[in-house]
Amino acid sequence: MKIIVPMAGRGSRLRPHTLTVPKPLVPVAGMPIVHRLVRDIAGILKQPIEEVAFVIGDPAFFGTDVEESLKELASSLGAKGTIYRQDKPLGTGHAIMCAEPSLEGPAVIAYADTLIRASFDLDPEADSVIWTKKVANPEAYGVVKRNSDDHIVELVEKPAEFVSDQAVIGIYYFKNVRELRDELQYVLENEIINGGEYQINDGIKRMMAQGKIFKTGTVDHWMDCGNKTITVETNAKMLSFLHEEGAELVAADVTLENAEIIPPCSIASGVVLKDTVVGPHVSIGADTTIENSNVKNSIIQSETTIKNATLEEAMIGNKVHFNGQFKAISLGDYSELK
Repeated sequence: MKIIVPMAGRGSRLRPHTLTVPKPLVPVAGMPIVHRLVRDIAGILKQPIEEVAFVIGDPAFFGTDVEESLKELASSLGAKGTIYRQDKPLGTGHAIMCAEPSLEGPAVIAYADTLIRASFDLDPEADSVIWTKKVANPEAYGVVKRNSDDHIVELVEKPAEFVSDQAVIGIYYFKNVRELRDELQYVLENEIINGGEYQINDGIKRMMAQGKIFKTGTVDHWMDCGNKTITVETNAKMLSFLHEEGAELVAADVTLENAEIIPPCSIASGVVLKDTVVGPHVSIGADTTIENSNVKNSIIQSETTIKNATLEEAMIGNKVHFNGQFKAISLGDYSELK
């Protein structure tokens, strides 16, 4: 089994946090988004992972440090890590085809801007499984249309009239991903473009027209990381899931000086909390210090210093110095104080 992860986008909706860090590497619940997604998919598949292929973008942004972190992620799963580049943002279908040498055999394709919780077995009769989530407002999503045999027969983008309430979440299984590769090659060669880009859906629709069997795999929870507000909400949900599952979320060497942690929280190694209450639903990166503060429902990254602050629904990056009693202020592009 292979996992193919297109992740070339810069994540403009999550600025300023994605000005220096690619969106899939922004941490949620103590782990980068793409790391948690790939690990969770591997757990659902319940079979050995042979290769994890990552499609990344501009080398000036996705540098060698990103490549190494992704290869280490694959290695931790006992898999080969392969890196491909998408030089131009030409769509989902184009991104997948950038990994063409790896498009052979059974594979899962997953876009690295979402997190899931799920438990199901892949249907052995299906040529492909499209992972979906039941939603209350299907008109806002791309949804699947199924026939009486529960086979997917159509993909409908933001339907004006009700088609189904099963939204496509951007994770797909192919019994032989070469079949998708061949259809996407046709899409590229014939310049079949929708929304100004080459889309995975056009390859899937060609497979359906040939009689390939597509079924759904329904996830229990689908959590987006599209912008700051939604990412903080996802962090809270994921922390709750991990806490319920008994995960160790607080490092053994966290220093507490007249401080309290209200679970669930993810507190990394080297963190110092002094005269501070943290939690619930807070993630703090390594070697961060927080003094004389109250923090809840927030994400604070590594090597940051927070003093005299009351924070809620906050998202603060790496190497930040923030004093709640600030007078002399230096803030860059896209910064917010609310």
